[in-house]
Amino acid sequence: MNWDNRPYYSFDFAMKEQFHEKIYKLSIHGGMTCPNRDGTLDDRGCIFCSGGGSGDFAADPSLSIQDQVNAQKNLRKNKVTGQHFIAYFQAFTNTYAPVDYLRKLFYAAIELEEVVGLSIATRPDCLPEDVLDLLEELSKIKPVWVELGLQTIHSNTAEFIRRRYPLSVFDHAVKELSNRRINIVVHTILGLPGETKAQMLQTIQYLNFLPISGVKLQLLHVLKNTDLGMFYQEQPFHIFTLEEYIDLVINCLEQLSPNIVVHRLTGDGPKSLLLAPLWSTNKKLVLGTLHKELKLRNTWQGRLFCP
Repeated sequence: MNWDNRPYYSFDFAMKEQFHEKIYKLSIHGGMTCPNRDGTLDDRGCIFCSGGGSGDFAADPSLSIQDQVNAQKNLRKNKVTGQHFIAYFQAFTNTYAPVDYLRKLFYAAIELEEVVGLSIATRPDCLPEDVLDLLEELSKIKPVWVELGLQTIHSNTAEFIRRRYPLSVFDHAVKELSNRRINIVVHTILGLPGETKAQMLQTIQYLNFLPISGVKLQLLHVLKNTDLGMFYQEQPFHIFTLEEYIDLVINCLEQLSPNIVVHRLTGDGPKSLLLAPLWSTNKKLVLGTLHKELKLRNTWQGRLFCP
């Protein structure tokens, strides 16, 4: 396949393939919290999660959906050339609310002319039947991507990061979403404390046998004012160098099924909060180095795939 001369199925290419133009994501705040923060499961959140609930770049939740879309478009006006967008509900857990609230929220976004689809980040343990039915209803209007925060398949790591659900819950959520033909994107984190390279690759290999459409390879960011940040300052653990991370990402791409769209290869940590790795703030450098190394390894024109 020709993926714009990349040896992986990129999100940018997939969007051009589907919509015949470049599509941008606009980060929208749905005003929700998380069962890992409100005391239902815990009141501290996942160990790596910032006060913004991984939505540090989202719009002001006090604004209407239309105003949030306009505000996000204005922030990107010097970089964005396209006219159509995906409304990305990113902060906290975006199905963790009564279905009537979610219906009004998601319809306010999906009915906007410039919005071609919804991307909804959530936890797999926050998908009750009525919410699944709503997501299926929305997906018949415009494309819907549900982004599930898995991070790792390994139970010891999941316990350490306070994920607060077992792998079986994730598997069940994938099955239910797939049965409704809803696009599934899985979030993974590379570099979690204590995990070996082999374990990280096992997570990638596990995803190959699931009915998912996409994956995000997220570099671990150690942020200020998080429990992970405090742990790192008290008991420093190994943080990938740029070279180590590039090598690992290439190994992940070699293992990943070519049918799975790669939505992310690194990540954007807020510079004001980032403790490590500081090299990750230069995203152009990271992606440029990655693509250069892919060419040097001769995987650019024909990548490996180990099923």
